[in-house]
Amino acid sequence: MEDPYILMLIALAVLAIVDLVVGVSNDAVNFLNSAIGSKAISVRNIMIIASVGVFFGAVSSSGMMEVARKGIFNPSMFVFQDVMYIFMAVMITDILLLDVFNSLGMPTSTTVSIVFELLGSAVVIALIKITQNDAQSLSAIWEYINYSTASNIILGILLSVVVAFTVGAIVQYFSRVIYSFNFESRPAYINSLFGGFAITAITYFIIIKGLKGTQFYGSLKGYLEGNTLEIIGASFIIWSILSHLITKVFKLNILVLIIGIGTFSLAMAFAGNDLVNFIGVPIAALNSYEAWSEAFSIAGTSPDTFSMGSLAKKVPSNIWLLLLAGAIMVITLWTSSKAQNVIKTGIDLSRQGEGHEKFQPNNLSRVVVRFAMFLNTGINYVIPNKTQNFINEKFEKPVVRLPKDKTFEMPAFDLVRASVNLIMASVLISIATSMKLPLSTTYVTFMVAMGTSLADRAWGRESAVYRVAGVLNVIGGWFLTAIIAFIAAGIVAYLINLSIAFIPILLLLVAFLITRNSIAHRKKTKEIKRKTHIERSELITINGVIEESSDHISGVASRISKLYTNVVNDLANHDLNKLRKTDKHVEKLNNEIDELKDNVFYFIKSLDETSVQASRFYIMVLGYLQDSAQSISYISRASFKHVNNNHKNLKKGQLKDLKAINNELSQILDNVSDVFKSRGFEDLNSILIEKRVLLENVSKSVEKQVARIRTDETSPKNSTLYFSILLETKDLMKALMNLLETYQEFYLTTK
Repeated sequence: MEDPYILMLIALAVLAIVDLVVGVSNDAVNFLNSAIGSKAISVRNIMIIASVGVFFGAVSSSGMMEVARKGIFNPSMFVFQDVMYIFMAVMITDILLLDVFNSLGMPTSTTVSIVFELLGSAVVIALIKITQNDAQSLSAIWEYINYSTASNIILGILLSVVVAFTVGAIVQYFSRVIYSFNFESRPAYINSLFGGFAITAITYFIIIKGLKGTQFYGSLKGYLEGNTLEIIGASFIIWSILSHLITKVFKLNILVLIIGIGTFSLAMAFAGNDLVNFIGVPIAALNSYEAWSEAFSIAGTSPDTFSMGSLAKKVPSNIWLLLLAGAIMVITLWTSSKAQNVIKTGIDLSRQGEGHEKFQPNNLSRVVVRFAMFLNTGINYVIPNKTQNFINEKFEKPVVRLPKDKTFEMPAFDLVRASVNLIMASVLISIATSMKLPLSTTYVTFMVAMGTSLADRAWGRESAVYRVAGVLNVIGGWFLTAIIAFIAAGIVAYLINLSIAFIPILLLLVAFLITRNSIAHRKKTKEIKRKTHIERSELITINGVIEESSDHISGVASRISKLYTNVVNDLANHDLNKLRKTDKHVEKLNNEIDELKDNVFYFIKSLDETSVQASRFYIMVLGYLQDSAQSISYISRASFKHVNNNHKNLKKGQLKDLKAINNELSQILDNVSDVFKSRGFEDLNSILIEKRVLLENVSKSVEKQVARIRTDETSPKNSTLYFSILLETKDLMKALMNLLETYQEFYLTTK
């Protein structure tokens, strides 16, 4: 009787460890973005500060475990077997959901995911119990579910998105007007007052958000409650005086201190409050098992009859389990590449400068930007020119003269914005906690960062449509999380209730999908590292241009060779699925070349003074590569469309000619790839001679097809496709040969 539930507890313990890893990978963005983006503190020191905050928060989080036991459903309405099924469904779904978001580099809310997973699985189990009980109707579902809690959480989410963005934007706007971008030259009293306000807000946040509900809060409760204004006033005076001493006597930058304290406080709050999202369910399962096990040993109570009303009682968490969880979180923080990926998304969307944009614009983002521009025009019409000039002066960024090989060291945003991010996130979360309003730290910290970046004019005409699209994608992902979490957890709970045998099957599925996602993420990371990014750390010389362009040409030639061969073979076999896959690879190649062309501006800026003439050559190389890629794209798409429309296969004579052309083309492309890979540019002449033979054979194939049409060809669709492939092959060869001739000329000139 006990064995299956012991195994379920072991499985839940393992799932808790995995959930801690994937959860921290996602939520690290909450407290690391501002510090890392501003480069106020070295990454190593930021990680140490955050690690201490996470560890301290984990140890003080015991009071937050109640939500998993009784926050979403009424435990007295369920039996032991039911809650174990609910908890298994929640953990399996949570890991899969968070891992998908981490792999995509998208921040999401672990609070929302766990709440809606508990809600979805509890609703399904409750509906099953209702249908099995003739005395209950569907309306009895409200006896099983704490719907008011779920409603409050949804309301908290909606409010937090709007309020955090708006308040962050307003505070950042006035902070910039007061500080400007030349904040080092501001009078000492501004630093003192700003430091007093900021550190007071953050320390109050640590006390209210970090300690409330923990076992340590009881001894402080009498001093804190009812004296809020006095505590805030005294803290402001003390911290303002200390800030003045730090600035004037010790000559330290108060903004750096604010960022350090803010990072610690948010890391602590994350661990103290969000730890329940990762280990709350397994601990609740352990408490459930202990209660049932005791009843079973005394009276032999069956798991499908033992009521779980005991879960409604307050149970202190095991301090050793919290310590272990804190250690796992800290290790993940230091080692997770997915965490770095999620952090990069947040920083990219709020950075001050230009660069590669991760998200593509959509119609909604375009409408939002146009409306903002229209609104801005109206505001400028109302505000006097003198006032506008005064404000614009405050937003003028200082010209930082850095050598080109040092531009990669520039921070994504400055210390003022990083400080405001941390202050406002702390203030909003502490206010909501004191008012007992549920909200997500992810939503608040992310939307504050987006609001401050907008107010700081980080979203210029060049980047606004991409940044807005990114924010809309992330917000959409949050709400999608709730829907998917509810439905997926409900389905998993139904399957487990149907048969306990589904548990090992689902666990194997979890292991398989996480392993596959990790391998795919690792491959993607390696692929990104192989690419030459625009934020480079060295100047580009003529040799650098040759090296980089050679790598591009070698890679593109090799891939076009494989893609062309795939199209011909798949067309011969009339294989629609393989043609579809080939078309996706062709699209990927085109996107990569488009990305290189989009980054030409930054490439040219990176050239040293003696290599500027190489920019024209590099632009031409990219143009010819794009022409080649577009030709293979047309061939692939036309072939896929032909087979997808169920047209007749090509005739044997046509396929024979195509395969002969493919063999010659593959040989030429492989030679091109080898020449550029080995930098043996002296062999370019022989390739240029080979291409003439191939072009003649393509022309002969065209003439053969004309002859076929006049004698025995009966399919106009076949002829259209065949001519299209031959003519695009000709264009592909011409683009490639133009590239080789340009390269040969440039190489000889530089030599």
